[in-house]
Formats: sequence, structure tokens, C-alpha cells
Amino acid sequence: MASPKRGPAGTHRGEDAVVRHIADVFERVQGPAPAGEIWIGDDAAVVAAPLGRLVFATDAAVAGVHADLSLTGLDDLGWKALTATVSDIAAVGGRPGHAVVDFCVPTGTDLVLLATGVAEAAVEWGCPVVGGDVTVASQVVVGAAATGVLEGDQPPVLRSGASPGDRIVVTGPLGASAAGLRLLRARAREPVSAIAAHRRPRARLAEGVAARRAGATAMMDVSDGLGIDLHRLAEASGVGVALEYVPVAEGATEDEALGGGEDFELVIVTPDPGRLVEAFVGAGLRPPIEIGCCTGERGERTLRGGPLARSGFEHAVG
Repeated sequence: MASPKRGPAGTHRGEDAVVRHIADVFERVQGPAPAGEIWIGDDAAVVAAPLGRLVFATDAAVAGVHADLSLTGLDDLGWKALTATVSDIAAVGGRPGHAVVDFCVPTGTDLVLLATGVAEAAVEWGCPVVGGDVTVASQVVVGAAATGVLEGDQPPVLRSGASPGDRIVVTGPLGASAAGLRLLRARAREPVSAIAAHRRPRARLAEGVAARRAGATAMMDVSDGLGIDLHRLAEASGVGVALEYVPVAEGATEDEALGGGEDFELVIVTPDPGRLVEAFVGAGLRPPIEIGCCTGERGERTLRGGPLARSGFEHAVG
């Protein structure tokens, strides 16, 4: 992990000491590097090469965009940044390997708390942080990049593989994160599951691996909202979508399930839902939920026979 860069006024905060402090946090939470590997402390990390095809993913969490720090903690923001990256690896059926993380923060930010959230996610997902960077910025931004590996001979599961007649499933109810944010803003405390889903979302790694092994034809994580993500999957695959059912999480509304985002459940397309259920149950996972099918009408986007809105989060860039 490199040293913090000087701020706009040319000031700095004990750069070497800050890096050592962050390195101590990661070593305390995720443990030391295995013998022969070099993690935080040098200009680059050195890790053992994985067996299998390599997967790369990156994501970022920005204060005020992905989290309201008046409602959730810096540690939650750090957790969310790495979890979003790991979820992208899950969405192709891979397992995570190692991560590097960038902290871009205003002077005075509690870097220990921020790093602790990242480190806790690293332990939870088996994706140790082996390096990164710290620099001064006007707002808190955590960028996380990670490697992963595809085990076995099956191809990665992409957005573009769906065919007419394939069934669409999701790995769990949706809308919990959006409901949690609404509840936090209202100073409510129940249901706890929704608030936890917003603060500490879950990556569906085992589900992604099981779906790939069971012959899923297309997959992506529901990070921006089911409505917009189904549109993206259909466009990538050149199919229509006929949605029949929306599974709504406890405390959420159907609108939140369709457009809330940050659920990180997986939407999976398969020609054989029975085989998929069998694979999930055999892996000790809750069965996936069927929600609709792909059709040969490329422009079809329907919900219970009516229009399926492209609802969800989309960054305004450019």
C-alpha cells in the first residue's frame, strides 16, 4: 500500500505512520500473508498464481452516492466497496482471490474504521487485501479491484448467453437494501434484516458457483435494480423478458424490489430450473426463486403482461 499523497495545500499526515497503521488493521483482521507471498508494505504485492482462468473485477463506493455517512458508518462503506467487487466475480461464477484497495479521503477521516470494514469483508468473502493506495480527496471514495478464478471446464456465465424459452430465477427476495435506507432515514429499527442488508450487503458467491456448474446460460448481480438489470441482460442476449413474479424482501415494497438496487442477489437464466434447484439444495443453499422467462420477442419487457419499467440506478456521467 503506497503512501498518502499530499493534499491541495501541500499538507500531509505522517504518511508512513498512516500506512503502517492501515497495514496493522488488515493484518489484525485478516491475518498475515502466507509464506512466500508479499502483501501490504511494498510497491507491489506478490501472490501465488491461481489454477484456472483468471477473473478481474473492480468497483467503488462513494460517500453521498453509495452511502449516507450520517446514517451508516465508514466501516459499512468499506464493506460495501469490496463486497460490490466480489459480487461481480460471483456473477460470472468465479471465486475471489486477492484485492487491492484505494482510499481517497478528506484529511481527518477515520482510516482505521474505514479499513476495518474492508478487512471484515475480505475475511467474510475469502478475498484478502494485499495492497492499495491512500490519497487525499474532497470526499470519501473507496475503490476495490480484485482477482478471481474460474474453476473447472465450464465457461464463465455472461449476460449475453440467454435464449428464448430459458427460465429466469433470482437467488433471493429483493428490495431489502432500499427498504433499509428508507427505514434508517425514518429512524426506524425494524425489520433488522432490511437495515442489515443496506449496511452490510451479501455477495452470493456459492450461488454463482453452483449456477455455473448447473449449466446457467446467463447471469448478473442485481446491483442497480431488477428492472434495469433485466433490461441490460435482455439487451446483451438479444431476447425478450416476460416477468411473472417479483419476490419482495421483508419490509420492502415491490417498487423497491424492482428499482432499489444494491441487493447483490443474482439473477440467473437457465434452460433447466430443476437442475439448478438440485444444485443449490445439494450445496446447502436456499432454492432460487423463478420469476419469469426469456422470449423470442427481442423488444419484449413485460411484468405480468404490462410494461416492465427500466427502473433502477444509473450513474449520470459524461
